Amino acid sequence: MTKELARRIAFTIGALLLFRIGTHIPVTGISMSSGPLPPGIVARLSIFSLGLIPYLTAAIIIRLLSVVWRGLNSLERSGEAGRRRIGRFTLLLTLLFAVFQAYGIAAAVQRIPGLVADPDGWFVLSATASMVGGVFFLVWLSEQITRYGVGNGLALILGVGILTALPSDIAGIVDLVQRGEVSGNLVLAHTIFWLAMVAVIVLLEKARRNVRVEFAERRAGDRVLPARPAVLAIKINSAGFLIPVTVAPWMFFLPLSLAGFILGGNHPWVAAAYQHFQFGRPAHLILGSLAVFVLAFVYTAYVVDPEQTADSLAKQARLPASRRARLQPTISIASYR
Repeated sequence: MTKELARRIAFTIGALLLFRIGTHIPVTGISMSSGPLPPGIVARLSIFSLGLIPYLTAAIIIRLLSVVWRGLNSLERSGEAGRRRIGRFTLLLTLLFAVFQAYGIAAAVQRIPGLVADPDGWFVLSATASMVGGVFFLVWLSEQITRYGVGNGLALILGVGILTALPSDIAGIVDLVQRGEVSGNLVLAHTIFWLAMVAVIVLLEKARRNVRVEFAERRAGDRVLPARPAVLAIKINSAGFLIPVTVAPWMFFLPLSLAGFILGGNHPWVAAAYQHFQFGRPAHLILGSLAVFVLAFVYTAYVVDPEQTADSLAKQARLPASRRARLQPTISIASYR
């Protein structure tokens, strides 16, 4: 192991430990007079309770807007300056989403008796500021991991949040089996099913369709470059998993949240809509599946852009071999990320 790799691993571990410490710091104004709160409650009311979801949602929405908004699309493809402007737009939208979610959580927590030290004071404002600040700190921390650590910072922070919950979930399942409330054969069947599902997901994520591309013979100065074949690898699941599944719930829950904010959460129409859209209900399954399908279709049409790919191949064919070798990774990342 080289010294640089060891330093990067140490930085990554330290950043992830900092993230885990933050999940145990409650937001400002939570009362501890009745005793320490359960770990699950602390995590849901910590400064990192929103996680990276507002940022991911904002980034995904910006990406989807670039599909239908030609000006935003050209800005994204205009180089480093355009990407910096896209980044600023994403952070602004992240702020709006984070404030909206944090305010809703703080207002709901304020109504729980005995949980807030001073419900009539500045709790909603301070708690909202704490959670919004936590979101932007995690965005900054993920960028530092990506730059100075090992791997993608966003993926690592999201993965750590999932992995830390696995031991308690497994312990709960074992306890249910020991008490006889759940059959061991049922647990084994579910384990085999989900392992097979993970294998299928990995297979689809790695699947590529290789399209043959033929470059015609051409003259470069005094030399004649012969015709040469190439392979254009197109990802089968170009839309991936994160974007369709993350944005799909927002397509019907965001209008419901706005309706609840305008009409009130106790309005009969809003309450009935929330009841029908609960996880596992027929309306949630049907509309959620349709939303995932539409988002996957639209995003695939954006990622696999035939015109941009043709332009990139044409530019590559006109470049000298040395510059073409340097350009190839850029073309692959820009066209099929």
